[in-house]
Amino acid sequence: MNSPLNGLHWGLGLVLIAVCAHAQVRSDPPTVQRGKDLFSANCGFCHGPQAMGTEQAPPLARNRFTTQDQNGEVLEPIIKAGRPTLGMPAFPSLTQQHMSDIISYLHSRARELRGPRMPEERLLVGDAKAGQAYFNGAGGCTTCHSPTGDLKGVAGKYSLFVLETSFLTPHPKALQVQVVLASGEMVTGAVSYQDEFVVSLNSATGDYESFSRAAVRSVDIQDPLAAHKLQLAKYSDDDIHNLLAYLVTLK
Repeated sequence: MNSPLNGLHWGLGLVLIAVCAHAQVRSDPPTVQRGKDLFSANCGFCHGPQAMGTEQAPPLARNRFTTQDQNGEVLEPIIKAGRPTLGMPAFPSLTQQHMSDIISYLHSRARELRGPRMPEERLLVGDAKAGQAYFNGAGGCTTCHSPTGDLKGVAGKYSLFVLETSFLTPHPKALQVQVVLASGEMVTGAVSYQDEFVVSLNSATGDYESFSRAAVRSVDIQDPLAAHKLQLAKYSDDDIHNLLAYLVTLK
């Protein structure tokens, strides 16, 4: 399993910093209306005027990104940079205030559709000891995580809902690629584009490089969240409840 901190690396892993770095989501009617107008003008064509999606793009009123977002730390980078590989353009001309208003509107739509939210404490129905056994055993969590390392104090940093969604549906991470050139040199980075002929990447230093598959020795692409995705199909309800109960003890 990958880290909840890394799985939500656009902000949920840095909540205290995100609160300062991103504008606060607001629920007052003027802000929501401004956000609605901006969303309709910039996003409505693809995502629908009510953020319920179209054939071109998914709904945002009911979306895991909106659910995981607290104060723009998840949604703002997506709006600003886009998701070019999925056909979503960037919106660099939108100001911080514009993005804050749009995100406030999406939160408002999500609340409207969700209705009254039950207390998060009702998620705690599992057995912490059974969760610890699953974490150390069948879940395979210790392959990547440690309760005294990356997960130390995690219960004191995140809400119950964020803890649960972070291991069930962690925020997407870029595929990682290792390209071995004809010379034997190895180039690694995050996949920017790939097809059967070409692979492009952004290196750790920020360089963009593109290679013809036919001109290199090998191309090895890895999904950082592969373990999470495989585990999702294996969880029983008890596994989920017990694992959350255990994570809550890591204070």
